Amino acid sequence: MGIAWVFPGQGSQKLGMAAAVLELPGASERFAAASELLDRDLLAICAGDAEGELSDLNDTRNTQPALFVIESLLVDALRAQGRSADLVAGHSLGELVALYAAGVFDVSTGLRLMKTRSELMAGAGGGAMTAVMGFDRGELAQLVAANEGVVIANDNSSAQVVLSGTPEAVAAVSGQLTCKRAIPLAVSGAFHSPFMAQAAAAFATELEAIPFADAAIPVLSNTDPSPETSGAALKARLRNQMTTGVRWRETMERLSGEGIATAVEIGPGAVLSGLIKRSCEGISTAQIAGAADLGL
Repeated sequence: MGIAWVFPGQGSQKLGMAAAVLELPGASERFAAASELLDRDLLAICAGDAEGELSDLNDTRNTQPALFVIESLLVDALRAQGRSADLVAGHSLGELVALYAAGVFDVSTGLRLMKTRSELMAGAGGGAMTAVMGFDRGELAQLVAANEGVVIANDNSSAQVVLSGTPEAVAAVSGQLTCKRAIPLAVSGAFHSPFMAQAAAAFATELEAIPFADAAIPVLSNTDPSPETSGAALKARLRNQMTTGVRWRETMERLSGEGIATAVEIGPGAVLSGLIKRSCEGISTAQIAGAADLGL
C-alpha cells in the first residue's frame, strides 16, 4: 500500500512557523537566498518581527515564498532520511512544492517561480473569494451556471468549495446558496478563475524559458488529478493552474483509487489531512511540520 506526500497552500501559514525548521540542514542558507531574491527578510516576516512595507506574512507575496521554503526544507530532510513517496500532490501553490519533491526542477528555480507567481497574483486585484460549507452541489452548480461572474475555484471536498470572481457575483451566489456557512476570504484577487488570465499569460511566458525534467514520482496536478511524470505535460498543467480550479476532491478520490494507505501532509497545519480524514475512508494521515516530526 502506497504513501502520498501532500503539500498545503495559502491559508496554512502562521506566525512562528519557520521556527520548527530552523535546525534543519541548509535552513539558514535557504531563508537567506529567498530573502535576497525578494529583497526583504523572509525569516523576520515569518516570525512577525518585520516592519514597513511588505512585512505581513499574509500578503501573498510573502506567504507563497515562505511556504515554499519551509516545505522544500522538509522534503530535503525526508530525502536525507531515505524516505520517498509513491505519489505527490499539492494544493494551489503546494503544487510547485510537489513538483520540486518529484525532481522536476531545483530549489532555486522553485523560488524564482514562486516569486513571479506571487507577484502576478497579488497584482491581479479587484476580485473576491468565499468559502462555502454544507451545501447542495446541484443547487450550487445551477447558481454558478447562471452567473458568469463567479466560478468554483477550489473544489476541496463534497462539503466544501471556494467561490471566486467579482465581489458582486461571489456575494450574490454565496448569499442565495443554502449552506451551513459562507466565509469571505482575505485575499486580494479572484484566484483560480478566468479573472487571472493576464497574470496567467505572464506566468506562462516565464515558464517557457524554464526546463522541466520528467518527474521521478508521479504528480497529481490541480488542473488534472491523474498521475503524470512527463515534464512537458506537468508544465502545461501548471501553466493553466491560475485560471482553473483546484480539483482537490478529485485528487483525494485518486489517492484512494491508486491504493494510497497513508497521506503525509508536509508543511504547517493539517488542513489537507482534515479533508482527507473526512473524505477518504481507509487512508491514514500524518503531519510533518518541523524537525521534531522527523525525529531530529
